[in-house]
Amino acid sequence: MLFIRSLFFYIGQIVSTLLFAPLGVIIFPLKFETRYYLVSRWAAFNLCWLKICCGVSYKIEGTDNIPDKPCIVMCNHQSAFETLALQLIFIPQVWVLKRELLQIPIYGWGLASMQPIAIDRGSAVKSFRQIVAQGCERLKLDLWVIIFPEGTRIAPGEKGKYLPGGGLLAEKSGANVVPVAHNAGYLWSRNSMIKKPGVVTIVIGPVIKTVNKSAKQITKEVESWIDETAKSLPDPNIN
Repeated sequence: MLFIRSLFFYIGQIVSTLLFAPLGVIIFPLKFETRYYLVSRWAAFNLCWLKICCGVSYKIEGTDNIPDKPCIVMCNHQSAFETLALQLIFIPQVWVLKRELLQIPIYGWGLASMQPIAIDRGSAVKSFRQIVAQGCERLKLDLWVIIFPEGTRIAPGEKGKYLPGGGLLAEKSGANVVPVAHNAGYLWSRNSMIKKPGVVTIVIGPVIKTVNKSAKQITKEVESWIDETAKSLPDPNIN
């Protein structure tokens, strides 16, 4: 039954993607805030569809920690769930992605309309420079910059290496960091299409000041908070 419910979710996700990808291209002449709102309805639909099909919902703790001025958000990465949910929490936002994705016809063009930070993952040094340069530009436009410092999805309970890109951006831009931790990986595994029912907890931490701190210090402070908070979140599977 879990497989069938998960299959229905993916069917809905594919269909919605086919509908929204061209929309991103069509609405390109509109201002970014309008484009973001319309395209982020894709994330809103998929979260609603996920709840209907698979019984996966979420709750947010620490919303009072969200500052008025957009800054850098650094979050642990366990699944695709957080890439959806964060779109509806920090508005409007941009995220880091592989430059190659923008070359995909229609889909990539739609992504490009969201002004992502496109990096060359073939060169670590070059990618960090791109994160800093493009990230500073986006922050000046009052856009939230979403970064997953682990760079890839890490299963709950496992430890990933925190890359310095987010810390470098914070050091060079002077922007503060909002750390976020969650336990979505228990329900939406990185290696399985099965979605288990339950309630994901998303915890938004206190703002981390970055002035007079090195990239290494910032990354370490973020890593400590995220790891400690993530460890405190139990398996939310209701079965």
